[in-house]
Amino acid sequence: MYRRREAEATLLSLMGQFKVVLVTGARQVGKTTMLQHVLPEDFRYVTLDDPRAGVLAREDPVLFFDANRLPVAVDEIQRVPGLFQQVKFLVDQSPETGCVVLTGSQTFHLMQGVSESLAGRVAILEMTGMSLRELTGCGGRGPYVPSEVGDDGRCESPENLDLWATIHRGSMPRLMDPSVSWDAFYTGYVRTYLERDVRDLITVKDEASFYHFLVACAARTGRLVNHSAFARDAGVDTKTAQSWLSVLQASGVVRLLRPFWSNATKRLTKTPKLYFTDTGLACHLLGWSSPETLRRGAMAGQVFETFVVGEVVKSYLNAGGDARNVHFYRDARQREIDLIIQEGRVLHPVEIKTSATVTREAAAGFSVLNDVGDYDVGAGAIICQAREPYPVTATVKAVPVWSI
Repeated sequence: MYRRREAEATLLSLMGQFKVVLVTGARQVGKTTMLQHVLPEDFRYVTLDDPRAGVLAREDPVLFFDANRLPVAVDEIQRVPGLFQQVKFLVDQSPETGCVVLTGSQTFHLMQGVSESLAGRVAILEMTGMSLRELTGCGGRGPYVPSEVGDDGRCESPENLDLWATIHRGSMPRLMDPSVSWDAFYTGYVRTYLERDVRDLITVKDEASFYHFLVACAARTGRLVNHSAFARDAGVDTKTAQSWLSVLQASGVVRLLRPFWSNATKRLTKTPKLYFTDTGLACHLLGWSSPETLRRGAMAGQVFETFVVGEVVKSYLNAGGDARNVHFYRDARQREIDLIIQEGRVLHPVEIKTSATVTREAAAGFSVLNDVGDYDVGAGAIICQAREPYPVTATVKAVPVWSI
């Protein structure tokens, strides 16, 4: 059964404003399925995974679009980046908006083609796995920003939500079907990723080393990027580790969260943090075989933080917002704040805790933002496993994960 996606409204809005919409996102997040449910009936659909369509697109882009006239959705466009030039020619001949929708599971070649051929003509929608909002039927709230104490939002606590089972299961739509084997799904996912996506981007001489690198990154989800450590664990040099991390980014497996930076406060770290975009994949790679072993394991805090950060980022991407407004804080004295959500010139501090009960001590670190010039400090939040929101201080409240 199809579950409605928050990105649907954003897609339709962008189609009304731009001639071309490019939907990107990791393998299996539901890009194609969403298009097939949302696009008008007059849209043609063609995938470049089809060998015949792929050959025609490469050899004769003009004939390809003669056979697939506008309006058209072209899936896996990264397989034939040369099509971008013909797309530009076609949309320049028409005043209509929203007549071409493209999808791709990579960004390396895609972004190069977009910047060179479709600048000013294309909107980019980055799609993610299922969000907790979508799973609980409480979508449409827009980008997450901590609200004032006393404003507890519009959604009620979902019944029968097993949070750790949700974190462990992962966000891939296929896994919403309980009959699908979790282990078999991710085993196949990793195999396909290594055999297709990685090979499309780079030449990997030792696939086993890349797999070890993937596992090393999963073990450090929620931590500062450390190329030397990645390289050591995978048995490769640092330059190779840097290149491979770019591949994981380009294919949507990991996301780098940038630190907050202000000219008024020079002594802040510039090293990003690494987060897996799907906690289910991270759990599979690390051998956390059940929700209970994960909850009791040594990485429970890291994986919980990864899940929460992912939910916050999803709220921005699904609404077509700018996820670059989501940062973390770390200064030279190693004072940290898990998330800084920037709303114009206002900074909202957020801590992430696995506990169900938090005290005002959890918000003590927020005072470091008073030293950041030119910004105001807004309402803060402690995202945790509380059942309902409650005030922690006059400006900070405990926020259940389900209400992000």
